[in-house]
Amino acid sequence: MGSTSDGNTGSPGVGRRDLMKRSAALGLISVPTMSLLSACASGGGDGDSDGGGDTKGEKSKDNPFGAKKGSKLDVVVFKGGYGDDYAKAWEADFGKKLGITSTHTGTQEITGKLQPRFNGGNPPDIVDDSGAQQIKVDVLYKNGQLLDLAEVLDSPSVDDPSKKVRDTLIPGTLDPGMQEGKVVALNYIYTVWGLWYSGKLFKEKGWEEPKTWEDFLAVCKDAKSEGIGGLAHQGKYPYYINVAIMDLIAKKGGLDAMKAIDNLDPKAFVGSEAAQAGVEAIYEVVEKGYLMPGTNGLTHTESQTRWNQYKAAFITCGSWLENEQLKQTPSDFDMKFLPMPLLPGSKLPFEAIRAGSGEPFIIPSKAHNLPGAKEFMRRMLSKEWSTLFAKEANSLTILKDSVDPSVKLRPGTQSTVEASKAAGDNTFRFLYTEWYSEMGTAIEAASNELMAKRIQPKEWLKRCQAAVDKQAKDPASKKNHRD
Repeated sequence: MGSTSDGNTGSPGVGRRDLMKRSAALGLISVPTMSLLSACASGGGDGDSDGGGDTKGEKSKDNPFGAKKGSKLDVVVFKGGYGDDYAKAWEADFGKKLGITSTHTGTQEITGKLQPRFNGGNPPDIVDDSGAQQIKVDVLYKNGQLLDLAEVLDSPSVDDPSKKVRDTLIPGTLDPGMQEGKVVALNYIYTVWGLWYSGKLFKEKGWEEPKTWEDFLAVCKDAKSEGIGGLAHQGKYPYYINVAIMDLIAKKGGLDAMKAIDNLDPKAFVGSEAAQAGVEAIYEVVEKGYLMPGTNGLTHTESQTRWNQYKAAFITCGSWLENEQLKQTPSDFDMKFLPMPLLPGSKLPFEAIRAGSGEPFIIPSKAHNLPGAKEFMRRMLSKEWSTLFAKEANSLTILKDSVDPSVKLRPGTQSTVEASKAAGDNTFRFLYTEWYSEMGTAIEAASNELMAKRIQPKEWLKRCQAAVDKQAKDPASKKNHRD
């Protein structure tokens, strides 16, 4: 699994101007670049804190944080859709250039391995906090366990010291890492979310890419008649089916419908025409038997593998999918990305996609080697390390115009690049999943019940609204707002 999970203009919301800047930034990518795709000092750390005395080196123009030669860096990376070879390449370069060796851990058990370390006050120095077992960023922030990354973002860029690091990033990509106005997680990978299909299967069956929900249901119906599931989803992780539901809501009701949910509006779900239309559309797939048989009980990789075996026409996912399924994908599968088809009367066009940054990297406020961790993150946002990532992980980072033209893309990732260019400034991104993990979990639980036909759309709306209303009672929620 990749990650759930947009700079920074002082507001967590992504305005139209930022979206236009983003599309312009994407247009600057010299060759089809990487995947548009796969969690503070505030309350706990101090931006000037440098950890133990044995990690303090001499500060210089090329070493602004005083990362100390001979010190060690403890790196933990989520080993999911992007693997962890990119991090090993970074660590090798870090050791070569700065003389700092790394202890590397690649794992999917982020919570299991790291929660005891956070609780014990001896966390790693830098963490890719992602995956199904992610430690929720908002929880870590509230516990005062995250470094405010402003010092890194305001440091000089490796490639152009006359610029701050933050000014080299695709506009909007810092937003998902914000808590109460502070960037406490660096979402490193530029991601798109939506539907996926096999170009080979569609060609064989004579199906065309559906642009309306009616056409989508027609493909599902035809697939069912041939013994193929219409839609697969990763049933044990209802985050994935919420990609479809929430995309439909945003495209039907426009950015206002999306912001109503993020801003905890009393009519975010109950009383929202867009929310009702979105959930009823997905429930129609369930009612008509268009789901891939068994999909509700499968993990993400199990569902995705059956989809790779042509047992379903569509699947919902983020753009880490191709990387995650490399070993299971037939060589002639021809993986393709598809924006969510439109419901009647939708305010956003078909080309509109959910896009932004994913895969959150964090620096714990109690990290032992804070100078080394800050310098490591600064170098992550260099063209050299961004290209290293692209070569190993087949994906685009949040750095503008960042990847060497020699890097070639696989078909699925290439299709996300094309989709992003077609979308232009018509991109959107929910932030409630980063701001309010408890609310997000409640909405996922409701979706799980919906897909199993244990509740109807009306009850789903009621449960989601209850989750919004509960979150709105927390005074801290007033510090997060989208304009």
